Amino acid sequence: MTPSAYAWTEGETLAQHFESHGVSRRDFVKFCSEIAVALGLGIAAGPRIARALESVKRPSVIWLQLQECTGCVESVLRTADPTIGDLLLDVVSLDYNHTLMASAGDAVERARQSAMAANKGKYILVVTGSIPTKEDGIYTVIGGRTAEDLLREAADGAAAILAVGACAHWGSVQAARPNPTGAVGVRDIIKNRPIVNIAGCPPIGDVITATVVHYLTFGRLPAVDREGRPLFAYGKRIHDQCTRRAHFDAGQFVESFDDESARKGWCLYSVGCKGPATFSPCPIFQWNTRTSWPIGAGHPCIGCTEPHFWDTMTPFYGRLPNVGGFAVEQRVDTIGAALAVGAAAGVAAHAAATVFTQIRRRKATHQVPETGTETENDDG
Repeated sequence: MTPSAYAWTEGETLAQHFESHGVSRRDFVKFCSEIAVALGLGIAAGPRIARALESVKRPSVIWLQLQECTGCVESVLRTADPTIGDLLLDVVSLDYNHTLMASAGDAVERARQSAMAANKGKYILVVTGSIPTKEDGIYTVIGGRTAEDLLREAADGAAAILAVGACAHWGSVQAARPNPTGAVGVRDIIKNRPIVNIAGCPPIGDVITATVVHYLTFGRLPAVDREGRPLFAYGKRIHDQCTRRAHFDAGQFVESFDDESARKGWCLYSVGCKGPATFSPCPIFQWNTRTSWPIGAGHPCIGCTEPHFWDTMTPFYGRLPNVGGFAVEQRVDTIGAALAVGAAAGVAAHAAATVFTQIRRRKATHQVPETGTETENDDG
């Protein structure tokens, strides 16, 4: 299978492959430094990554597409111009992906079996899509075999597994209540292999590239959070990296999608943005060769990198409750209003006290003569 125009020569190293396609040593090291920063290793780790990648030969990749919409494949492959990252992904030997392969049927299945046998214990398994478990898995059958059967077989000989996209993690929309197909993620089926979840619906292609680079450099998957997502990419909330965060802090919110605030690019929290509860590198990596991302295009984040977001993040255009923050201008307004109310209350209280005192004085003034009169009369 040759999925791209970047032909690869048998035995060629990655450095040789780049050189043959016009990538200079300088650009290659620069790319490695950028990946080092993306991985959270610091720019000083760039030369180490460069040395490790230079000697890499074509690793085998088996890519299973199970119960999904193919959007993840589109995200990985979509690019305006070939980049070094694209070339790197081209260098992996994509030995099986039934969407991209020109052939079909038995020939494709034989190619998968041959690649798994030839690289047993060494290949990287990429999985997109969920695994239906109800009715013995009949909702996804490829070549007469269920998705779960294919996954278990492929995982058995894999060195590591990349579960790419929300479907492969938690079942995504197929697993939304009432989950009619019994859809689950890879980690619910496979328990004895290292797995990393590249989260998102779809995920960002550059995160996959960086994860592959980490594996090729260090021989292991990157550190992950409790959801199995690589920390270098999913360690921070969108809210904390958002280009519109200043407007949230200032209390400047879009109230409807066509209002003046929307045209000014204010915060989308009031129209349902889930950025405060979503961990993802979307503001940094973006999509389509860093062209844009949902919030950048004026649409609120729907929290697609979080578990079961179709159930936990809906309604998508409903505001998250109780999000803390420091809305500077709103706070000033609130404080100002509170001070005004307090001042008014103080004036009112002072006025009431003054009136009360005056009444007491008048009453006292009026009573003294009466008392005095009585006393005088008594004395008289």
